[in-house]
Amino acid sequence: MRKNTKPTVLAAATAALALGLTACGSASDPSSAASGGAADESKPLVVAASPSPHADVLNFVKDKLAAKEGLKLEVKEFTDYVLPNTATEQGQVGANYFQHKPYLDDFNKKNGTHIVPVVNVHLEPLGLYSKKVKAITDLGPGHTVAVPNDTTNEGRALQLLAANNLITLKEGVGTSAKLSDITDKKGLEFKELEAATVPRALGDVDAAVINGNYALEAKLSPAKDALVLEKSEGNPYANFLAVKAGNEKDPRVEKLAKLLNSDEVRKFIEEKYQGSITPAFGTPAS
Repeated sequence: MRKNTKPTVLAAATAALALGLTACGSASDPSSAASGGAADESKPLVVAASPSPHADVLNFVKDKLAAKEGLKLEVKEFTDYVLPNTATEQGQVGANYFQHKPYLDDFNKKNGTHIVPVVNVHLEPLGLYSKKVKAITDLGPGHTVAVPNDTTNEGRALQLLAANNLITLKEGVGTSAKLSDITDKKGLEFKELEAATVPRALGDVDAAVINGNYALEAKLSPAKDALVLEKSEGNPYANFLAVKAGNEKDPRVEKLAKLLNSDEVRKFIEEKYQGSITPAFGTPAS
């Protein structure tokens, strides 16, 4: 997730994406439902997703479950947290699966987009990792901790550190906490990085707070390698299937939502990820 993406860069990247999808002959046709027309169920539903675990889950559905429901599914992988939403807003893909509600709310507000959640699928606990210390009690004055630099995940990271007594935050700042809200750093220094790049910096800092999907891509096992993980109970950061407002009733979207909350997908997540990500099925909070 990018904190400050320049409009010109974003526009250029989005234009390039549009050209690429057009050249590939994408036929998701998501715009028809949003404009009041019926979606063409004969065309595949194109879903933008982060490579792991989101694309992994979608490809399991595509390979094992979709045909039985008469669903044609195409998965397009993205390595950033901006283009999946802009592509969904502009109708270049029919849906996306990569984000949680606090991030989506912030994105819609800042970009004037109209993306809405459809169904929760899984939770990726944020974790604190290190190649230099063995326990959080070993972190102290003079050590540097890398954190994601986007609004929602930085606040989430700081709350994780505060919950484990590594820092103290202003009372009531919640998930919008910023570095300036730290009242006691306890001698720690902080390095803000784009979420996707944090794993690559792990060897250059003393510890780093890493998003679950990027930890998996970096061959880290959150359940085994993290010094500490977020708690799952009451966690607002479930990742969900999302569409542009108006496309929620697209029959292809409804079929995919049903499959993503199926017993088969629950079993796949539990067996493949062994607690590194966990099922979090159900209707997203409004």
